Amino acid sequence: MPKGLGPTSMENSSEPLNPELAEKLDFLPQQQLVTVQLERLRKMALRAYQRVDSIRCKWDALGLDPSQIRELADLSNYPFVCKQDLRDGYPYGLLACPLEDVNRIHASSGTTGQPIVVAYTHRDLAVWSSVMVRTLRCYGIRSEDIVQNAYGYGLFTGGLGVHYGAEHVGATVVPTSGGNTDRQIQVMQEFGVTAICCTPSYFLHLMDRAQQIGIDFKQLSLKTGVFGAEPWTEAMRKRIEGSADIRAFDIYGLSEIVGPGVAAECEEQNGLHVFEDHFFPEIIDPESGTVLPDGEEGELVLTTLSKEAMPLIRYRTGDITKLLPEPCSCGRTLRKIQRIHRRSDDMLIVRGVNVYPAQIEAALLSVEGTLPHYQIELTRKDDLDQVAVHVEVEAGLSDDHSNQTHTAVMQAMKSGVGIRVEVQLLKPQTLPRSEGKANRVFDRRSE
Repeated sequence: MPKGLGPTSMENSSEPLNPELAEKLDFLPQQQLVTVQLERLRKMALRAYQRVDSIRCKWDALGLDPSQIRELADLSNYPFVCKQDLRDGYPYGLLACPLEDVNRIHASSGTTGQPIVVAYTHRDLAVWSSVMVRTLRCYGIRSEDIVQNAYGYGLFTGGLGVHYGAEHVGATVVPTSGGNTDRQIQVMQEFGVTAICCTPSYFLHLMDRAQQIGIDFKQLSLKTGVFGAEPWTEAMRKRIEGSADIRAFDIYGLSEIVGPGVAAECEEQNGLHVFEDHFFPEIIDPESGTVLPDGEEGELVLTTLSKEAMPLIRYRTGDITKLLPEPCSCGRTLRKIQRIHRRSDDMLIVRGVNVYPAQIEAALLSVEGTLPHYQIELTRKDDLDQVAVHVEVEAGLSDDHSNQTHTAVMQAMKSGVGIRVEVQLLKPQTLPRSEGKANRVFDRRSE
């Protein structure tokens, strides 16, 4: 065993899974939180250095000695880890523990390229359950709730993370997983479900189908929605809350770090609290890599402070957000990040203008009569980029009203996005529905 390296388990104490005890960690005094972070960072950096060959080689080349970390700011001296590093290490090249100490393996939900493998020790799973307990408590979910978990169960991390967190909260869990939409609605209705967890696009599909079969979501016991795994705007939240008479909460996580449970909204719905005792956040300039102060927008970088199996130091998420410096009225001392509405790699450059799908969504949903079902199609004609937006509108719009809606959408797109687009208004149920992550952008410029 290398000098200074202890047993596989980094801490003897178990992660609190009692809901009240776990939630207390959200209210740690600032100095106590910093002390916990620094202690864990030192252990984590040393573990990564001594156990992962690729990390040790990279740090040695830069003259970095993790034993010399004195404060959290020292982290900025260390190189970033990106998605390609994880692909290069496929499947076990980044393990910081023997394979026999790995209790579970998940993989990214991406459909292109080499998948990303995520491994967990027994303690890693306990940490994941604990932060999910804290996440669900943020939303007001308690032991008396009946939670329908419509995230997928399998290699994707979503379903199991929510499942174990909800069980430890003490709630009754109904593990429906994804798909079988009519059955999902039946379960909601007959089991008295009070909270549902799924992608926002799938919840839209559930509402559509319920309307078709004569079921009004406002008449159900449902009061809370936990939506994540894809970006969604404030405009989408308002549509969902108004149509279903629920409170819709955002949840943030990524497989590479742990899964869902990295950050969560509280009942204030004004930013997501990062569980900083386990995941240290930085915001960097995506171009220069310079760390930005709180309040400035940039790319989110995360460092795992307690992950035994696969510690990640300064992982570039690709998600664009900012750290919010203002204290939250809920009393939690954990810093918040702004809701993530775009990624550094989802920007579309159209005729020299930077366009993000979230901008288009917000513009569409600002117009009365539009429905939250749309597709963006990019083509190229005579070497000029063309953008077409196909959006469903409410049934029964007269020709006059349809013309007015079309004009309003065109104006909203021009003012909100900055480019002229072709707009096609569609009847309800025209576009395909998603039972998972929605595919809304079709870039056919290279075809």
